[in-house]
Amino acid sequence: MPGSGLDRWTHPAVILVATDLSDLDRLMPFALNEASDAGARLILLHVLATSTGMAVDPAGMPYYDPAGALEFAAKTLHPWCTLARERDIACDALVREGNAAQQIAASVRQFQADLILLGTRGRGKASKLLLGSVAEQVLRSVNLPVITVGPEAHLPVGSSGHEKVVLHATTLREASRPSAALACRLAASRSAKLVLQHVLPPRDEMKRQGQPTDLESTAMHQLRELVAEITADEACRGVLVEPLVAHGNPSIEILAASAELHACLIVLGAMQHSTLQNLTRDHTIYRVLAHARCPVLTMREPVTAATPDYVERFAVHR
Repeated sequence: MPGSGLDRWTHPAVILVATDLSDLDRLMPFALNEASDAGARLILLHVLATSTGMAVDPAGMPYYDPAGALEFAAKTLHPWCTLARERDIACDALVREGNAAQQIAASVRQFQADLILLGTRGRGKASKLLLGSVAEQVLRSVNLPVITVGPEAHLPVGSSGHEKVVLHATTLREASRPSAALACRLAASRSAKLVLQHVLPPRDEMKRQGQPTDLESTAMHQLRELVAEITADEACRGVLVEPLVAHGNPSIEILAASAELHACLIVLGAMQHSTLQNLTRDHTIYRVLAHARCPVLTMREPVTAATPDYVERFAVHR
């Protein structure tokens, strides 16, 4: 089992994949990649809600039949476990009944999971973004990294010709240091380049206020200082880290950069409790989670109490 703190999350021993079964084709390619790279065990979890176990008798009367729903879920998960084992990945399927978010949290404790992988719903009526109630509850309740895979996320096909890139959007507040350190270690574990991005207000607005923009901005100087700081970490030695300043709407610029760079992972960092309580109103986080073309890693707490250097919580710039 990897050590506590950052090592545990950059080299997870147990990955919990929470699935509603309809998202398996989207989640499992990423789960298999993560598990293969880390040598991790996969736990495939489906939580059966009471309504899912309802059936109808010949007279048209509904009745509760959990056995049929449990059997269907087990049969749906079985081929993926088989595929994982064929790739020498330890994999177990688990079907439980009850509240999905609570069962996910209980399974995290039971199996000492280091990472959670789950899907988002994408768009709803009137183009309203739907993260999904389960995903929202999980993001609010767990104190470890959660990788969400949206409906637009996909793995590169074959050899894409693009270098691997991890994109980390940072606010450049004091609390950005631990999130950047984690992002750098994640890039190192993936043999990827790390791009540290900060989104500033529109260029014209800053010029009217007499503030320097782009490469001359204060943010760019702070990014360069941050690069020097995180690359001093022994675990990040050799990682190419590139600072990037953009002007405009944060969610649009983050998504545009991730698409242009063909990012393999977006790291949004940890979200403070107040941000989590208002997740559906935080358009930056919401839109990135729903529309990213690659997995998005978020966290509520950066580390355990055993690693005090990284105990601060950090938030995403709105």
